[in-house]
Amino acid sequence: MSDQSKAKPLDIVPSVEWLTELHPGELQDLCDATEAAIEGGGGFGWVEPPARDVLERYWQGVLAMPSRVLLVARLDGVICGTCQLLEPPQNNEAQKHTVQLTTNFIAPWARGHGLAKMLLEKAEAVAKEEGFAVINLDVRETLEQAIALYEAMNYVRIGEHPYYAQVGDTVLKGYYYYKVINPQAV
Repeated sequence: MSDQSKAKPLDIVPSVEWLTELHPGELQDLCDATEAAIEGGGGFGWVEPPARDVLERYWQGVLAMPSRVLLVARLDGVICGTCQLLEPPQNNEAQKHTVQLTTNFIAPWARGHGLAKMLLEKAEAVAKEEGFAVINLDVRETLEQAIALYEAMNYVRIGEHPYYAQVGDTVLKGYYYYKVINPQAV
């Protein structure tokens, strides 16, 4: 028997990390994953992929903003998804214990490896480490897998917006959720 016939398939390695700077190729990975997510129906506001230079400036801007934490999911080292934690403005002392989860997606080609859950778990851990007690988020009604994940991870639906988004001629509802991640702080 040859060595090739004994070879095992390569393991696919999923990972999640806090990204603070872009290394060569990562901006392209971010843009590619974003375009795939938009085309897959989950583009965190975009319905059609914008021009590449618009996406590049968007992601560069995210990293430049101290009030945003960018978490990325990787599959075999390639960025395939993100989420952001958006901190409240410094003048909003009344909500300094809350953080908004936004821009949460996994590119369709990378789904099925547990990355969405890993990304959400990392977001919760980072938010707690950064001193936040509550995570808020909102989501379109059509993102059924995301909704199922949020509810499975004990996010509480607190509201519904009947005119949340419009995709083509279709008006979509949106749902609002929260999760207490540090009960001692609230």
